[in-house]
Amino acid sequence: MLRRNIRLRREYLYRKSLEGKERLLYEKKRKIKEALEEGKPIPTELRNEEAALRQEIDLEDNYTSIPKTHIDDEYANATVRDPKILLTTSRDPSAPLIQFVKELKFVFPNAERMNRGSQVISEIIESCRAHEFTDVILVHEHRGIPDGLIISHLPFGPTAYFGLLNVTRHDIKDKKAIGTMPEAYPHLILDNFKTKLGERTANILKHLFPVPKPDTKRIVTFANRSDYISFRHHIYEKLGGPKSVELKEIGPRFELRLYQVKLGTMEQSEAQIEWVIRPYMNTTKKRSFIGNEPEPDDKRKRNKA
Repeated sequence: MLRRNIRLRREYLYRKSLEGKERLLYEKKRKIKEALEEGKPIPTELRNEEAALRQEIDLEDNYTSIPKTHIDDEYANATVRDPKILLTTSRDPSAPLIQFVKELKFVFPNAERMNRGSQVISEIIESCRAHEFTDVILVHEHRGIPDGLIISHLPFGPTAYFGLLNVTRHDIKDKKAIGTMPEAYPHLILDNFKTKLGERTANILKHLFPVPKPDTKRIVTFANRSDYISFRHHIYEKLGGPKSVELKEIGPRFELRLYQVKLGTMEQSEAQIEWVIRPYMNTTKKRSFIGNEPEPDDKRKRNKA
């Protein structure tokens, strides 16, 4: 099993190393296509390669013309089988952290909770690979308050590191009025993940959930505002027909703050860092990395005037 994992990892890294060459070749073919369609002369730097590139263009179809990326390899089996998630904590978890992870088990369908004990991360990841888990979620705490969430996709990555803020558990208001937490596959709402990093983050989050049935009444929302991702969990009921919908929040509720994305699994310290927040980024208040910020009302009025 260990040799197989090493071989698969090498194959993945080799395919990833070819991305730059394939992207350069794609750009060359795109320029030749544009020149032929618009009746313009072939660019001077491509005239020596024109014959070979035109032959490749003639042999391509809609599937092979667009270069593949490592993201395609990471989530190649996402549509084939439902996600299978392992939930665990840091060592010696407090009672509030254990309770929070128990509630997360109901939030993520097909999730299994494991007591960490004395196991190290590398052992957990290897065991999850052997039992065909698709993701590992590790929750950290500080003085009994959950403050960190790590999502690692298996077998090759990526791994996303989030700060965890404003955690409110299942008993948001009245526990009797809320009732039990449903386990149906939820509909997903991903709001304001507009940038390239935002699309990457949404891709990591959405593959934690399987495809729901059309008539399910459970909704999970990830709404991004100023790079803080708010998690909300609702169910809805149609009491007076299709035009009368009652929305009920069932919790838990928390905020996520992305601070690192790594091209690898959790235990691989040598894995390449795709994106990380830097100290100077904290001062760029007007800039958003995950989504687009709405214009203030006074600015909209000035634009209309």
